[in-house]
Amino acid sequence: QVQLVESGGGLVQTGGSLRLSCTASGRNFSTYAVGWFRQAPGKEREIVAVINWRGDDTWLSGSVQGRFAISRDNAKSTVALQMNSLKPHDTATYYCAANKVILYNLGWHYWGQGTQVTVSS
Repeated sequence: QVQLVESGGGLVQTGGSLRLSCTASGRNFSTYAVGWFRQAPGKEREIVAVINWRGDDTWLSGSVQGRFAISRDNAKSTVALQMNSLKPHDTATYYCAANKVILYNLGWHYWGQGTQVTVSS
């Protein structure tokens, strides 16, 4: 069992930065891949970034490449999403999820409750 809690969301102006954290509790978190997802009002949840269990393999969606970065610290059971050059269309609720293998869909096993990110124009 893995429990995930997101933090770090908030209100920021266009061009600003935020750093989201996903903190895990439970056994063997370091053996799980982690993904960040987002869901804007009226839209489907979409995948944003993933990282493997070791932290040496990452993927970012085309819409955030060059602006976002994902990293993890297994000693602290945390995964961070550094978001730079934020744009209004980045406004969404951001979720982290954990799964034994990386999936490029929504079929991840464990999910957090989400943290709101709002980018003002």
